[in-house]
Amino acid sequence: MKKLQKALIIPCVSTVLLGACAPVEQKPAETVSGLNPELFADTVDGKATALFILKNENGMEVCITNYGGRVVSLCVPDKDGKPTDVVLGYDNLAQYADTLNSPSDYGSSVGRYANRIKGAMFTLADEEVRIRMNDGANSLHGGGNTGWMHRVYDAEQIGDSILRLTLEAADGENGFPGNITAVTTYKVTADNVLDITFEAETDKETVINMTNHNYYNLNGDPENVGTDMVLYLNADYWLPSDEEYIPTGEIASVEGTPMDFRTPHAIADSIGRTDFVQMSNSDGKGYDHNWCLNTYKDGKGDDTLVCASLYSPKTGIFMEMFTNEPGVQCYTGNFQGENKELVCKHGKKYPAHVSVCLESQKYPDTPNHPEWPSATLKPGEKYYSHAAYRFSVK
Repeated sequence: MKKLQKALIIPCVSTVLLGACAPVEQKPAETVSGLNPELFADTVDGKATALFILKNENGMEVCITNYGGRVVSLCVPDKDGKPTDVVLGYDNLAQYADTLNSPSDYGSSVGRYANRIKGAMFTLADEEVRIRMNDGANSLHGGGNTGWMHRVYDAEQIGDSILRLTLEAADGENGFPGNITAVTTYKVTADNVLDITFEAETDKETVINMTNHNYYNLNGDPENVGTDMVLYLNADYWLPSDEEYIPTGEIASVEGTPMDFRTPHAIADSIGRTDFVQMSNSDGKGYDHNWCLNTYKDGKGDDTLVCASLYSPKTGIFMEMFTNEPGVQCYTGNFQGENKELVCKHGKKYPAHVSVCLESQKYPDTPNHPEWPSATLKPGEKYYSHAAYRFSVK
């Protein structure tokens, strides 16, 4: 268990380096999304945590905790101008830190390697590397409960709209080689974009694949299935996977399959196709796959082009995604609701298929596929990954 100690921390206005402000004995107002910042002011493994609020003048508010670099809430106006929280999560730090009773990757900054690595091993610089198994015999999200999503980042808030989160990862952590300095920067822009950059440097050859793991429900109704949301994926190809969600190595065409979202359509139109093996190769019976983006060509991703979008006919909220990465993992919350007693943000219980994750990434299991866009980072190089999510109404 992680050690949690109550320590009231209220971030200063303007530029803030967590720990530089003296505690302020006053009760903070709730956020637009209804969060109480006091419930995120604590100490985990000897490091202070807090809730940071980013906003613009158009009614967009993003609340982030430096515990796991997690987006806790993301409020944007709906078609009627009503502030609507469009991401899932918890409304207190204690639940995020309780990996036994409320495990989750809600809103997290995932590292050192997002998604799965087969057999929790790969070859790097002619040496076999064995990493922590936490998903059967495989590795998922850099170690899951011992990965970066459960580490406390050093936080620096710059004005109302930027939060810089820095983490130091040691050589050998969860088996990964190299001391790494990783930086996640969240920015809210004037045109209602959540802009996320991931940067890192290492002192030894390693692999890295960072992402954000927001669970989006643009309906603003997280107690009901969200498969009426309309999804678009700018991808002609995808990666088939086995029953453990490990890519088989094939790069397959979406043509004529339920994986074809080149024409936007409701997720419900294709998620029930149990005659298609990829929809029924596990108890999840839903999407948890990588699409190979058309916006990535000749070793470079064009993050000025829309690679994916999601739309709610109920609220009119429209989200467009941009990235420089070669792939996006689309996950439809297949295993949510398994714990019928788990209560999440604002007392809600989430059912399966209530949300959609759109994770920018290198392909899953890339370290075992040298023919795919590389996830290797060497000393002297700088890792840079960019993802942006633009919100509007239509």
